[in-house]
Amino acid sequence: MKVIAFARNLQGTGASRRLRIAGQTPGIVYGGTAAPVAITLDHNALYHALKKETFHSSILDLEVDGKMEQVLLRDFQMHAFKQLVLHADFQRVDAKSKIHVKVPLHFVNADISPAVKLSAGIISHVVTDLDITCLPSDLPEFVEIDLATLEVGNSIHLSDVKLPKGVTAVIHGGDDNPTIATASIPAGKVEAEGEATAAEAAAAAAAAPAADKK
Repeated sequence: MKVIAFARNLQGTGASRRLRIAGQTPGIVYGGTAAPVAITLDHNALYHALKKETFHSSILDLEVDGKMEQVLLRDFQMHAFKQLVLHADFQRVDAKSKIHVKVPLHFVNADISPAVKLSAGIISHVVTDLDITCLPSDLPEFVEIDLATLEVGNSIHLSDVKLPKGVTAVIHGGDDNPTIATASIPAGKVEAEGEATAAEAAAAAAAAPAADKK
């Protein structure tokens, strides 16, 4: 995706406020061997771009005053209650250096999984994104999680996920094989089935004495 920005000289709270009133969003580009550059971006274009998943997990082509460089969106701040982007941070990327970034998980084939199709179970997404490291050229827009064989009572763990070539998952904490998704029977259904079984057992017990008297 391409992002157009312009270098800005005026900084500070007052200058940023005037930019926002004029429909612009202040930002910064940092990283690499070059010095950080303060920029401005068109607010509406940025606001709509932020709604796209790929904007958050893709290498972006940022044009600043006609000069192009590749960056990642690293952070942005929104107003507490207005639909207003207050600031955006972009980090330069080096084609030869690995990057650390979160990518979204796309869950597929839930409808044909044994958990849903045969047991009318529900699948819970324990995590919705994944920390990875890779070269910029290997960065995937998302990682796909195939639920086609998931059965009730089972889970999908990180070790079950096939990562794209050149991509490595970043593990946090002591769990080296975290859970990605689980399948279970809804609590209401389990209770209903339990009540039905109890009712059947009671009916059978009541029928037993009557049968003995005959």
